[in-house]
Amino acid sequence: MSNASKFGKVAVLLGGKSAEREVSLDSGTAVLEALVRSGVNAEAFDPQERSVTELVNYDRAFIVLHGRGGEDGQIQGALEWLNVPYTGTGVQGSAIGMDKVKTKQVWQGSELPTAPYRIVTKDSDATEIVNALGLPLIIKPVHEGSSIGMSKVEKIEDFAEAIAKATEHDAVVMAEKWITGREYTIVVLNGQALPVIRLEPPQDVAFYDYEAKYQRNDVQYGIPCGLTEAEEQQLKALSLRAFQAVGASGWGRIDAMQDEQGNFWLLEVNTVPGMTSHSLVPKAAAAVGYSFDELCVAILEQTLTGSAH
Repeated sequence: MSNASKFGKVAVLLGGKSAEREVSLDSGTAVLEALVRSGVNAEAFDPQERSVTELVNYDRAFIVLHGRGGEDGQIQGALEWLNVPYTGTGVQGSAIGMDKVKTKQVWQGSELPTAPYRIVTKDSDATEIVNALGLPLIIKPVHEGSSIGMSKVEKIEDFAEAIAKATEHDAVVMAEKWITGREYTIVVLNGQALPVIRLEPPQDVAFYDYEAKYQRNDVQYGIPCGLTEAEEQQLKALSLRAFQAVGASGWGRIDAMQDEQGNFWLLEVNTVPGMTSHSLVPKAAAAVGYSFDELCVAILEQTLTGSAH
């Protein structure tokens, strides 16, 4: 790509210190290799090993830091302070998107459908929560990605253990109504919703968990997703509204469910999704003709526009 020089020197931010460090290293390495193949002067930059003040020596940053520190507005704020343009969502949208409860509150305030939930602690009355949300339900740390620390609770006796597991990862924990149905992910790139992907974990997996996301090869990804044309358009429109409502921009992913009655429910937003061989963004982009290298360049090009951070 002859015009790659327009990007100048690019820091690919990867690794970091969150629970998703290993995934970020994989994603970041894949992005780095793609940019280098495309002629971009790109280098790996791991904020766990270098001071972020060194980013002042770069022309722009491609953020592939998953989880806390990278996806929650912290690195975005540092880059703003250093006046270095970066990919993806800004400070506020990143902070909201990383917080599952804040995301839900924004969606509820925007009249977008999201599953009922309660914030819980080890002192919460399990009976009261179960009466409100029913069984099964799912327990989630509020500020972790990649399904880390999540548990499906099928009987009330398992409630305390699930909260203890989630609390290992986060001081704030939520219980959410379990939605039985099909799971979908919708990739957003440059203001467009890409073809919907249906996720079909193998039968022995309760939900699309960390292992299914990163370590197994028997998860099925459906493109086309099996929805009717009208349903797919409805889900895409809903996802774009959900993405914009939290203040996300550039690229990202919305996870959603369709229950057995055909209703859609928004689960969460990912503002720095995975970019590994297992990842969903490259799969959706391939469905509309992007190679992985072209996808990485298209995301990096967001830093050149007037609306860039």
